Amino acid sequence: MRVDIGEVPFSVMTLDAAINAVLAPRAAESVEHPPEHRRRGRAIYFCNAFNVALASRDRGYADLLRGGDYVFSDGVPITWVGRRAHPELAPSWERVYGPDVMRGVLAQSAGGGGAHYLLGGSPETLVALQEQIARTYPHAQIAGADSPPFRQATAAELAERDERIRASGATHVWVGLGTPRQDIEVHRLADSLPVTALAVGAAFDFIAGTKPQAPEWMQRHGLEWAFRLGSEPRRLGRRYVWGNSVFAVEAVRTLRSARRSTRTTSGG
Repeated sequence: MRVDIGEVPFSVMTLDAAINAVLAPRAAESVEHPPEHRRRGRAIYFCNAFNVALASRDRGYADLLRGGDYVFSDGVPITWVGRRAHPELAPSWERVYGPDVMRGVLAQSAGGGGAHYLLGGSPETLVALQEQIARTYPHAQIAGADSPPFRQATAAELAERDERIRASGATHVWVGLGTPRQDIEVHRLADSLPVTALAVGAAFDFIAGTKPQAPEWMQRHGLEWAFRLGSEPRRLGRRYVWGNSVFAVEAVRTLRSARRSTRTTSGG
């Protein structure tokens, strides 16, 4: 089930259900869709308050997310707003955090979890990430890894990237290029290749141990943003100051819309 918060359509489900959805084989496209409108792979996004803020200001970005196969609730504030706006969905509306999904999928690789390609991060982070995966998830198959330069890739470079992923036999491509760049790349990959592409943000750094992750109590109380802002104030300052402010406005709009809908349905 999908429910909008702001302009973002969130897929409401538990963490376990989300992991199973990522592991599931890609469903066949409906024959009602002509071939030119059929996606070759799957696009999966993990969205938080910043994504909601971006989508409220950029219709093209909002449409990109709407075209995804799943849009998971990556941030705790998303679940707070969603559960309050739609209390009937509260039992199944959990935080579906990118690093947790990646860990869960890798942990199940021994049971046919596919082959995984890592796209993003610095070369040093990718080395540390692969070492950590080998230690923690020894049965996980890493098909390849690529640290692209931090600039717009040329058409030739994208074609070469696609060929490397195709030749690797990867079934899942984990993309950690930063928002919104990673979301755009996931959309492109799903259109180009028969893979499940996932935009997982800082999951590479957290799993590799190259950046600290917020303590569990801060995550539970929706304060992970404060921990990350304190760790990287210059890089993340605008993101959280601007993004949280815009998200607050979108959250209020969503809650008001839900109340109006409830009154209309109840005949009040």
